[in-house]
Amino acid sequence: MPERTSQAAPETTSPAPGQKPGTTTGPKPVAKDTTAGMLFGIGAYVLWGLLPLYFFILMPAGAVEIVANRVVWSLLFCALLITVTRTWGVLAAAVKDRRVFGPLALAAFLIAINWLTYTYGVTTGQAVEASLGYFINPLVSVLLGVFVLKERLRPLQWAAVGVGFIAVGVLTYSYGKLPWIALTLAFSFGLYGFVKNRVGSRVDAITSLSVETMVLAPLAAVAMVVLALNGSSTLTTQGAGHFWLLLASGVITAVPLLFFGASARRLPMTTIGLLQYFAPVLQFLVALLVFREAMTMERWIGFGVVWLALLLLTLDMLRAARRNSLARRAALRAAA
Repeated sequence: MPERTSQAAPETTSPAPGQKPGTTTGPKPVAKDTTAGMLFGIGAYVLWGLLPLYFFILMPAGAVEIVANRVVWSLLFCALLITVTRTWGVLAAAVKDRRVFGPLALAAFLIAINWLTYTYGVTTGQAVEASLGYFINPLVSVLLGVFVLKERLRPLQWAAVGVGFIAVGVLTYSYGKLPWIALTLAFSFGLYGFVKNRVGSRVDAITSLSVETMVLAPLAAVAMVVLALNGSSTLTTQGAGHFWLLLASGVITAVPLLFFGASARRLPMTTIGLLQYFAPVLQFLVALLVFREAMTMERWIGFGVVWLALLLLTLDMLRAARRNSLARRAALRAAA
């Protein structure tokens, strides 16, 4: 799945024009532009939501080959972007800074697990369960806040987590097994977002993706060579169209990230949190309407319980945002 960000840990944004090369400080804020921010945000999440269609047309390539190509061509595309934007100094500084490189290296392996699991789910007829992982992800972010950051949950958040556990139980019953694809996606991406959030504003989106793909590129290159040697590679055996579609994975990986970075700099996090549901909803619809995957009554009930948990989280998020807004206005009036 997408390297899109979790509700609790938004992707770091792109550097502002004029940022000095060789620094890893955060980009300068831009003026809030709700219309442009919404368009960028919707564009990012729609592209992530339609990603299953891209993996589908890449078949018969398997999950390992798709992810390996995605890593290698993403790195080359990032190198092109860095050359155009003249930010090689920023990348070099990020690699030398242990506080940046260490978390990004860990994030690289987490996103590799996420990508492999998601691609496997889509290419083996389990796209519905894959979409479930990203519906569950906000609940995982809440749990990380409790167990890692020692945050105290509000009543609606507790209710959402409780309902989420019930949903996993219902879905385990309906699938006849633990929905491991969904849980792996939810936890790998939740941890990925948490680790990326620790880096904070010290690195921008393209530099971050560049470092992550640099870490994974040697393993990806080895995988591509092994697949080619044992005759399993489809890169050069399925025609020119297939070849260029695999090479396009670099652009398809980076563009939504750029859109999201532009959106996150213009919109409040409450809006970003609501927009994130675009992706799993689209993935779910693609699985049902395009891939024609089966949905039993038990699975509909399980998904319905998950959506109830998300509704509770959304209501809590909106209420907290309103309370914070009122508090800020009160503070401004008191200071006037």
